Amino acid sequence: MEAVQATIQFAPSFTQPALNTLFPRVCLALHFTAVRIVISIDYLERSLRSRAMADGSRSKIIKANPIGKGLDTFRDSFEFQCRGLAITGADALYHISGDRLRNSLLDLILALLSLPASRSLPSEGSNINLFGDLSVLNTAVNSGNFDIERILPLLRAILNNEPDEVIWDKVYAAVAASTAFTVAKPTTPPLSAPSLASFQQTPWLHNTGSFANSTEHRKYVDGVLKEELGQLYVGVPGFFDAYFGSVPGLESVAQAVFDKCKEGDNPLYRDESGWQGWPKGAKERDVLSWFAPLTGQLLDFAAVNQPASKLRRRPLAQPHQPVQGSTADRKLDVGFVDDPSAGVDSKCRWSQILIPGELKSNPLADKASKAWLDLGRYAREVFAAQDSRRFVLGFTLCGSLMRLWEFDRLGGIASEQFDINKDGLQFVSAVLGFLWLNEEQLGFDPTIITAGDKRYIEIQRDNHTERLVIDSVVKRVPCVTGRATTCWRAHREGDDSRTSLVIKDSWQFPEREEEGELLREATDKDVVNVARYYHHETVCVGGQDDDIRRNVRRGLDITKATNYRPERPESSMPPPSKAGRHASRIGRSSSVAGRKRSSSCTGAPLPPTKRTCSSSPTKGGRATANRVHRRIIVCDYGKAIYKASSQTSLLAALEGCIEGYESLHTRAGMLQCDISPNNLMVNEEDDNPSWRAFLIDLDLAIKEQRENSSGARGKTGTRAFMAIGVLLDDEKHSFMHDLESFFWVLFWICIHHDGPRRERVVKRFDKWNYVDTEELAEIKKGIVGDERDFLKTVEGTFTPHYQPLIPYVNRLRREVFPDGRRWRDPNPKLYLSMKEILRAAQDDLRELAR
Repeated sequence: MEAVQATIQFAPSFTQPALNTLFPRVCLALHFTAVRIVISIDYLERSLRSRAMADGSRSKIIKANPIGKGLDTFRDSFEFQCRGLAITGADALYHISGDRLRNSLLDLILALLSLPASRSLPSEGSNINLFGDLSVLNTAVNSGNFDIERILPLLRAILNNEPDEVIWDKVYAAVAASTAFTVAKPTTPPLSAPSLASFQQTPWLHNTGSFANSTEHRKYVDGVLKEELGQLYVGVPGFFDAYFGSVPGLESVAQAVFDKCKEGDNPLYRDESGWQGWPKGAKERDVLSWFAPLTGQLLDFAAVNQPASKLRRRPLAQPHQPVQGSTADRKLDVGFVDDPSAGVDSKCRWSQILIPGELKSNPLADKASKAWLDLGRYAREVFAAQDSRRFVLGFTLCGSLMRLWEFDRLGGIASEQFDINKDGLQFVSAVLGFLWLNEEQLGFDPTIITAGDKRYIEIQRDNHTERLVIDSVVKRVPCVTGRATTCWRAHREGDDSRTSLVIKDSWQFPEREEEGELLREATDKDVVNVARYYHHETVCVGGQDDDIRRNVRRGLDITKATNYRPERPESSMPPPSKAGRHASRIGRSSSVAGRKRSSSCTGAPLPPTKRTCSSSPTKGGRATANRVHRRIIVCDYGKAIYKASSQTSLLAALEGCIEGYESLHTRAGMLQCDISPNNLMVNEEDDNPSWRAFLIDLDLAIKEQRENSSGARGKTGTRAFMAIGVLLDDEKHSFMHDLESFFWVLFWICIHHDGPRRERVVKRFDKWNYVDTEELAEIKKGIVGDERDFLKTVEGTFTPHYQPLIPYVNRLRREVFPDGRRWRDPNPKLYLSMKEILRAAQDDLRELAR
């Protein structure tokens, strides 16, 4: 009431005659509008206080009424239903239709209704309790009047055995969605979608390459890897011919070897019983003991028919010995290794593993949650350790059931399942094929040429061939699917100064504007402190643009996989064709392994506004998506900002990178969208002509004034450094988000790096790599919301080396989060404010050092 009275006192004042003569109704309307606004604000404040109290009582109710095994029956029923589809996880809902879909959702709601907590937890609306809210949701689902997208987070939480509080939070979210996002009946005017839908952003895809300072513990990595791999497609017709059909003489030699296996009184293979010595029960240890000697015998038989073949690899079976070269200990059941002398006691590295394999004694383990995921984990390690690997072949053997696999930057596909004891010829063909595939057939990039101890690539630039000699690997993102960026330091052959260049390969969605074009535009507009353009191209392998669907997967039709289900009715699209496959080639060229570019790989340049696409990452599903192998070369070389030699060097580099971002924004109209420690460079070499500090990686960059969606799949950026608004996905991407990311980069470095050479993993922050984006947003809000709490956090977590930066990091927090809250209005002055704080910090630290 005091607020109302205050508003009346401050309402526009008019004399009585004026009220009688000068727009009296307008004045009164303004007055009562002000009253209503204040009453609304007061009501909102009371509602928020009430909600905070409710959250506290809700937590007590949840602890007093644990879920326990109350949802186990639903989990078992749902997983059994999906087993026939060879699909696991909540996304299986997309592959169920009609009554089966409705019944699955109803079973879920009924399971929740049976839990005691549902009758004690408060209602989200006007019902007596949450039980009443769930009943409303039950009615909406039963009538088909509900969007299943809104229940997927809840289903995921239940299937993943998340903590009770997480599950109940998802229940409340689903209940809220039952009223806010109910699908309208045809007889009712359609409900308006929230304004944020106009941003055309889709859910962010979590990727194992986004981990920062992580232990990569398997229990955390596996969940992220499942999401990264998505649907793995099995039973793809023509798989064997696509990957093994080009091995010279394989078909005839395999037949001859198989015939030899069936000869004699004690043959290696009998049609009625299969392979001699096949272990009963197919226990892992016994299968390994059987596999290696048999491989040797097959090779001996093959040598008679193909004596010129050279054995360059052999099977390796060390299931209990970690393979060296990974962040966390990773063991490999079986595989083929690039070491003819490898034995039981050999210490092998992931860089030597050519073909990984996974063994399971149970034939029923041939599914996504078991053997397939294990093999995907091995594929990730192989990709990470082998910098020129375009794809990885492998195999699973579950009992006597075998599949052949291929993993690439879109996920994984597999052959039809076959029983090695019933189709012995197929088994012989696969083993010999794995042993005889050449490097290009194994997935290595033939455009990266090795001559003695030198590696190089060749490019066409200014009508001349240039050879760029690779000096070292700078970066290799450890993931299976995604952009999978790889960077090498290189120099021009014949350049006596050996001026550094950086070669960057990545796998892009064709819909995205090419990074090379964006870099060239930025360079042409004299953008400062951003890596400068030298060259870009689409890599060409086998006489055509190197993409996943046509080149890596040999045009195999994933929609013919035995477990394929359309992801969305609108996502269907024709199989790859040659029509319209070339992107704009203005100022570009393509690398061809060991030969000139063929006529099949050239095409008339297309206008920049008419770039063609082979798929739509936002409209089509993974089965119809594509990625293209692109290569750019820049003139600037540095080291990641967290390797800066001193505190002042780090702060100066951060200031320089903010200046570069501002220049990119104001001169070129671009937003970089992926501010992270590995994308901020510092140059401390006196003889290096590169910028002293600069931004790299415009892979995810967008034009600020773009008319359409960028082609990005939803939230963009590196997880730990994403702005709160990006994590919540409720705002259009702004330069303000990226400036917030600069804050999180400095915050993260001060916690995880104790100088340029010492880094650590902090358990409290390791989970930033794994929790869902909404939870991470809440964690971040909790850190910056209160100054006293923030100071307590940083004083307890900043390393000794960076403790002196605490006052300046806190000043940045005040600027980036005014009053401890997210920004609401864009503030171009924030550029200057942040740079002034960083400059003041440098001056103060230099003064202290005197």
